[in-house]
Amino acid sequence: MHIPPRVLTVAGSDSGGGAGIQADLKTMLALGTHGMSVLTAVTAQNSLGVQGAWELPAEAVRAQFRSVVDDIGVQAVKTGMLSSAELVETVAELLAGLRVPVVVDPVGVSKHGDALLAATALDAVRTALLPTATVATPNLDEVAQLTGIRVEEEADMRRAAAAVLDFGPRWALIKGGHLPAGHGDGGSAVDLLTDGTEEHWLRAPRHDNRHTHGTGCTLASALAAQLAKGDTVPQAAAAAKDYVTGALAAGFRLGAGIGPVDHGWRWRDAH
Repeated sequence: MHIPPRVLTVAGSDSGGGAGIQADLKTMLALGTHGMSVLTAVTAQNSLGVQGAWELPAEAVRAQFRSVVDDIGVQAVKTGMLSSAELVETVAELLAGLRVPVVVDPVGVSKHGDALLAATALDAVRTALLPTATVATPNLDEVAQLTGIRVEEEADMRRAAAAVLDFGPRWALIKGGHLPAGHGDGGSAVDLLTDGTEEHWLRAPRHDNRHTHGTGCTLASALAAQLAKGDTVPQAAAAAKDYVTGALAAGFRLGAGIGPVDHGWRWRDAH
């Protein structure tokens, strides 16, 4: 009997299915792992934005986590939307007891500019959550939120990574997708993965497709899935970047706004 590697996502629900828990579970399945979930919040969300968000009690988050970890076990964890300081601290405390890779996506703002993290929770992310991370995966807006550093060109990404690593994650993956096209190598989408000693610049072609909802959740989940399968951090990051690039290229229109990346692009390509 083949039992796939087990990956746990601790994140919010996206009713539109493009980001959050829904994107995480689709990504985990696409990459050959068994995805499990701890729901932190429920959002009313569609292609136009977030119309409402309701946080779950810390007690409910703790109970879901213990339920999964104590019976089924996990080989990697990914965290996403943790809207309040209380939830950030609760999750950080739960993660501190694990001995498996943890990918922290410090979700601050949605694709549409909706705040998904209370300003009061930022300190808890810096001091409690990031030290538990094997890899932290902030985008440039989240880098600015956490460190005050505004990345305007590729050269700034090193400084941003160093500032994120100061909070304690073992690796930082600084996602440069929001850099203006034309920066870097022929306008490619560039990310920097570093542990402060090794540096890996991950480049991929930019795709002219506005349907990019869920990109960050998908990348962090792909990274967690690859780590659960036994990849090193640089191997996992390269494989995750490859998967996300294909999903971005195949992103499709849903509703009247921004559609999602296509989590099933490899399956569709094969058929």
